[in-house]
Amino acid sequence: MTVDDERTTIRVGGESGYDVVVGRGVIAELGDALGSAVKKVLVVHPATLGARAAALRESLSDRFEVLLAEVPDAEAGKRVEVAAFCWQVLGQADFTRTDAVVGFGGGAITDLAGFVAATWLRGVRVVQVPSTVLGMVDAAVGGKTGINTNEGKNLVGVFHPPAAVLCDLDVLDTLPKNEILAGFAEIVKAGFIRYPEILDLVEADVDVATDPTTPEFRRVVELAIQMKADVVSEDLTEQGLREILNYGHTLGHAVEHAERYQWRHGAAVAVGMMFAAELGRLSGRLSDEVADRHRRVLDLLSLPTSYPVGRWNTLLATMQRDKKSRAGQLRFIVLDDLAKPTVMQAPDQSLLFAAYQEIGS
Repeated sequence: MTVDDERTTIRVGGESGYDVVVGRGVIAELGDALGSAVKKVLVVHPATLGARAAALRESLSDRFEVLLAEVPDAEAGKRVEVAAFCWQVLGQADFTRTDAVVGFGGGAITDLAGFVAATWLRGVRVVQVPSTVLGMVDAAVGGKTGINTNEGKNLVGVFHPPAAVLCDLDVLDTLPKNEILAGFAEIVKAGFIRYPEILDLVEADVDVATDPTTPEFRRVVELAIQMKADVVSEDLTEQGLREILNYGHTLGHAVEHAERYQWRHGAAVAVGMMFAAELGRLSGRLSDEVADRHRRVLDLLSLPTSYPVGRWNTLLATMQRDKKSRAGQLRFIVLDDLAKPTVMQAPDQSLLFAAYQEIGS
C-alpha cells in the first residue's frame, strides 16, 4: 500500500496485476488507466449516474470515442438480457479487442460491466470506477464478474481482472447514509477475517468511521481493499485462500435469493456473518466474546442480525445448490478466532439448524 495525502495505491498482484487507487478526484486518471491503445470506450452506468456519466464522456472525448450504456441498477441489471443489450451496443459500434469497457456504478454494475468485457471477443480491457462503498471494497476488486439466473446469484460468470480500479471518494459524498452503512458489511467482514483494526475504529466512534470525509473512513476502506488485494493476489480463481472472502456469504446469498434481491447485499451478508459466528460458537471453535462482538458491531452499523426462523428450509435448499457447495457438500467459512478464518465442510444439519435458531426472529 502506497499512501500520500491525495491518493493511496494498492497493488493487486498475480499474472494480471493492477492497481486500485483510492482518493479524491482520482476519476481524472481514467484516461491514463484506459491506455493509449484504446480507441473506443463503452461506459456502463445506472440511470442515477446519467449526468456524471455524460460528464465523464465529455472529459474523455478528446482521446476516445465514448459510448454510454444506461442499464438498470442493482441486481435488476445483472441479467443476461442486460448483458445482451451491452453486447449489441458493442457490436453495432464495431468494438475490437483493443477497445475497452468502463463499469461506473455500484457492485452490480461493475459485476455486469466486467462480465460484458470478459465475454466480448473473449475478453477486452475493463476499468472499474465503483460509486458505492460496497463496490469499492468488494465487487470492483478481484476480477470476479457475473450475472444472476432464476436459480441463484452469480451462477454465470468468469474471472476477468480489470486493468485498474479507481475509487474516487468524491462520489460517496452524496450517498444516503443507509447506502454507506450497507457497504460496511463487507468492510466489517475484512475486520473479522484479517484486520481487526477496522472493528476497533467502528467501535471507537461509528459516526466518524462511516463519514466519507474522515481519515478513519478512508482508513477502513483502504484496509478492506488491502485485505482483498492480498487474498486475490495469491488465489485469483478461488482454489484455496480466496474462499475466506465468502465469510457470511453462503447464508447471505440464500437470504438475497429468498428476498428476490430486494434486500441490499450488505444486509444479507450481515445476517450471514451472524450465522457463521453462531456456527463457530456452537461447534466449539469460536469464543463467546468474538461471537458476541459480531452482534455488537453490526448493531452499531444498524445492520440486521436476525432472519425469520420459519425460513430455514427455504434457505437450506438454496445453499445446497449454491456455487459454494462442492460435490453436494456445504462449506462454510467460520472463525477459529479473530482474524483466523477456516473452512467447515459438510457440517451436520442439526448443527446448522441450531445455529440458525440463534439468529431466528
